[in-house]
Amino acid sequence: MKRTLLLRVRPDTSEDIRARFEADPTAVPAHVTAIRSWALSRVDTARQPATPWTHVWEQEFTDPDGRNGEYLLHPYHWTHVDRWFDAEIPSAIIEPVIAHLFRWANEPILRRRRRRRRTDMIPREQL
Repeated sequence: MKRTLLLRVRPDTSEDIRARFEADPTAVPAHVTAIRSWALSRVDTARQPATPWTHVWEQEFTDPDGRNGEYLLHPYHWTHVDRWFDAEIPSAIIEPVIAHLFRWANEPILRRRRRRRRTDMIPREQL
């Protein structure tokens, strides 16, 4: 199962905080074995200036239970990822409007990037 999350980081967020945010979801696959492959990318707003999104977080799970169970219920997800999204936490930086897309696939869709972050859209100094 492939999950794509489109999200928007608040425009007043510093580059340092953005880099800290990007590090947290990219560490999830080291904790969640149900994630087969993944990619986190910054949206190229020069090519898509009208898009409301700043990031795309793609994950391929072994099955829906991997996403709904192991991933969502994992303590790392609660403590390191949810905090960026939860409007009740002062350090949250993700706008409340997001888009989730799910697709079943019998074969991997993402190129083999297991446990690696895509670097083509993220400035090297932030890796």
